[in-house]
This record gives sequence, structure tokens and C-alpha cells, in this order.
Amino acid sequence: MFQLQNAQSLLGVVVITGLCWAVSERRGGFPWKLALGAVAAQAVLVAILFGLPASRGVLVGAGHAVDGLANATNAGVSFVFGFLAGGNGQPYDVKNPQALFVFAFHVLPVILVICALSALLWHWKILKWLTEGFGLLFQKTMGLRGPPALATAATIFMGQVEGPIFIRGYLASLSRSELFLLLTVGMSCVSGSTVVAYATILHDVLPNAAAHVLTASLISAPAGVLLARILVPRDPASETPQALDLADLKNYESSIDALIKGTSDGLQIALNVGATLIVFVALIAMVNGLLGLAPAVGGAPLSVERVLGLLFSPLAWTMGIPWKEAPAAGGLLGVKLVLTEFTAFANLSHLAPGVISDRTRVIMTYALCGFGNIASVGINVAGYSVLVPERRLEVMGMVWKAMMGGFLATCMTAAVVGALPGALYAH
Repeated sequence: MFQLQNAQSLLGVVVITGLCWAVSERRGGFPWKLALGAVAAQAVLVAILFGLPASRGVLVGAGHAVDGLANATNAGVSFVFGFLAGGNGQPYDVKNPQALFVFAFHVLPVILVICALSALLWHWKILKWLTEGFGLLFQKTMGLRGPPALATAATIFMGQVEGPIFIRGYLASLSRSELFLLLTVGMSCVSGSTVVAYATILHDVLPNAAAHVLTASLISAPAGVLLARILVPRDPASETPQALDLADLKNYESSIDALIKGTSDGLQIALNVGATLIVFVALIAMVNGLLGLAPAVGGAPLSVERVLGLLFSPLAWTMGIPWKEAPAAGGLLGVKLVLTEFTAFANLSHLAPGVISDRTRVIMTYALCGFGNIASVGINVAGYSVLVPERRLEVMGMVWKAMMGGFLATCMTAAVVGALPGALYAH
């Protein structure tokens, strides 16, 4: 049944769209049809995925698959690191079992396994067919040309820099709006390897966590396309017809070659994630140390998390979150922005009981599931500098606005989910 909190979430869709329109490069070119179509597509996808028994069965199966992948990964990690990876066989009495969950041993190795499997599925053409299918869907429904449509689809499965690799030969000829769209969509979604990692983090605090994380990554792409088109409107005159040659897509020599190269790629990603978290958490700790020298406010010392929680509380409220829970939700949004979504998901899983409701936890899962953070700015500049060096300055001039679009796209996705009856996705 539609309630006041659902209307509150609809307000969030309007507010987020309005914020992007206010800083648009051409406010007179608002894409009304795309706006209505993108929001409708998100709502319909959620309704189909969670409302139809067959789709729910698929999502439940995906959840079991995620659990199986996590368990299989733990077997490999335990073989290499022994009791340090947790689990049975501890050489000492364990007084706090939760302390056995170590990010480096339980989350980062999942990235290695999923990257290897993704490469294998690509070699077997399963993932390639999915990418081409979604690319055709984006091309027909959202007016994207072949190359950016394929890159958008690949981004959903492969990640923010890995997706554009598939159209590397076309990046130099993309229009400014199309290049900005790829940047924004890249920060609106996550990669297949991190989806399983997020589901692993949320497994014990969110029922059917894998289904929600998978759905969030999928349906945030239309929101990213929409907000990108609002921020940097399309200029049809700068877009010339291009035929897409699928022969240029990534190829592997054999299944073993795919597994080896996929593992190597996964290692690079895992190292980048771990190193980024170490540096950014350390920097925030430094800032918090400085803020702690100031007088206490509200009976507690100042911190980056508290400041960002207050700053993003209104945005969290417009997503459909009760005002008493908005500071905690706003703090999670702030942590995602400055410390990456990994830290935000970890904080979400560690919230004390009663701080947020089950509905808020679901909404925040969708709001946090994207690469829209400061670290991604550097990742994109570095990645595109290699992929298309002649447009490096152009990328640097757009990447911060793209981060804003990617950050707000996941918030918009969360608002759309919050506008739907809770019984629809509470399975």
C-alpha cells in the first residue's frame, strides 16, 4: 500500500533531478522523455525482479551462488593463510567470533575469484552475449549510439574503467556528452567482482543481500544515463554514425588463459582497493584527530562522519528515510563519498541494532552501491589517460561533475526503491 514515506521518496527523485538540472550546462535541453522512461524502467525492473515468483527464484538462486562463491573463496584463502583467515582450527580460544572477519582475508580474495570467473565466462561468450544484449537495449531505449551503449552495458558487469576498454578504438571520436556519460555511468554502477564482495559484507545484516546488491548495480545504469544527459545534454550535431566492430572486443586464447589473465586483473583491482582504503582511512583519521582538538559539539567530539552526516541528512530524508534516522544515513553517504563504498558498507553492517530500520537498511544498500566517490576521480583520470590520452584534459575538466552525477544516481535509485511498496522487495 502506498504510504506517506513512499511519497517522500518520490520527492527525492524530483529533488535529485532538480539538483542536476540546476547545474546543467544547458538547462533548456531537459530530456523529459528520458527522465520519465528511466524512472519507469527502474521501477519496472524492481517490480519484475522482486514481484514475479520466477524472478524471485532467480534472485534467491543468485544469493545461494554468492554464498557458494564466498565459501569456496574462503577454502582457498584458508589453504594459503591457515588460521589467520578465520574459521575452524583456531590455535587459541576465540572470545569474539566477529573479530575473525578480516577484510583482507574475506572480501579482497572474492575479487580475485570473480575476476577469474568473469574472464572465463567472457571466453565462453556467456558474458559477451549478456553485454551485447544490454548494449542493444540501451541503444534502442535510451537513444545511445552503438559504442557508448556497449560500453555502458560492459560497465555494469566489468567496472568503471574496464567497461570503456571494450570500445577503446572509439573513445577519441565520442562527443563530449557521450564521454561524460561513460564517466558518470561508471561511477553510478559497480563491477561484478565487487558486487559479491558487498553481498559478503552485508550477508549477516540484510536478508537476501545478494539480490539487493545485484539489483542495485543493474538499475542504477538508467539513472546514471539520465543524470549525465541532464548535466551535459546531448548534441546530436557532434555525433556521427558509427558501425561497431565486435571483433575488437577482448579475447582469450583458451579457458586457462582466461583464468590466468582474469586472476592477474583481479589481483590488480584487489591491491588498488586495499591500498586506496588504507590511504583514505588514514587521511580521515588524521582529519578527525585535528577536529578532535576543537571543543565538543552536542556532547561529542567533531568528526568527518558527524559533519557529513549533518550535511547529507536532508538528502537522506528525501530518499524516504525517517528524520530520526537521517543523520546515520547521511553519515553513511558521506563515508561513501570520502572513504569509498567498501567502508560505507562495512559501517552499515556494523550499525548497532535499532539505529536504523530494516526499510532504511534496504534503501541505503541501493544508495551506497556505486563508485561515486573521490577515489574514483583519480581512478578515472588515470584510466582514461591511458585509454584516450589525447582527451585527458577534457576528462579532468568533467570528472568531478561526473562524480556528482554518479553519487546522485545511486541516491536516485534508492529513492525509486523507497517509493515502491515495501512488501514488493521485502523477500
